[in-house]
Amino acid sequence: MVHSKAAIRVLLVDDHQVVRRGLRTFLEVQEDIEVVGEASDGAEGVAAAEELKPDVVLMDVKMPGMDGVEALRTLRELANPARVLIVTSFTEQRTVVPALRAGAAGYVYKDVDPDALAGAIRSVHAGHVLLQPEVAGALLSQEENHAPQGRGGSLTEREREVLGLIADGRSNREIARALVLSEKTVKTHVSNILMKLDLADRTQAALWAVRHGVAG
Repeated sequence: MVHSKAAIRVLLVDDHQVVRRGLRTFLEVQEDIEVVGEASDGAEGVAAAEELKPDVVLMDVKMPGMDGVEALRTLRELANPARVLIVTSFTEQRTVVPALRAGAAGYVYKDVDPDALAGAIRSVHAGHVLLQPEVAGALLSQEENHAPQGRGGSLTEREREVLGLIADGRSNREIARALVLSEKTVKTHVSNILMKLDLADRTQAALWAVRHGVAG
């Protein structure tokens, strides 16, 4: 498959070679997705993400050595810009919450429909946060004692508008279009929101917005 220059660069991190081979086989037939590398555990995944600079990392949670959650935390500490999509089984759902808190942009189950997987990759690459309602609820209940309170008043009206659209799952490009702003201006607003609310990423911002009634 010949990929365009704008293809989404994907790194596969899973300790099962058969799983990686299956994912690669499917993804390589997608015109807009390019598999740029593979890794068999979290440590290899972090090293590969630093070297290959993928746009999206498909990360298994349970792996020997450094697991997916620890790898996520390490990538965040390194300020690696890759969006991480967790791949997990339904029976491991309890591991999703710590993964999202560690910086994952969303998750899919291992038995996901191939077309839905490609859609999820495109979605997180576009800046969306993939949260199922039951997991969002679990995150909210876990973070009640960790979230900053009463700081919403420091946001400008425009920042509150941007925050509400983040909670709706909009990407920076979609927010820019909705508010008739440049993407650069939206990025500045997002950075200001995270700084003012002392939040680490868009996922936490979306949850903060839901908790404090900013979401639409």
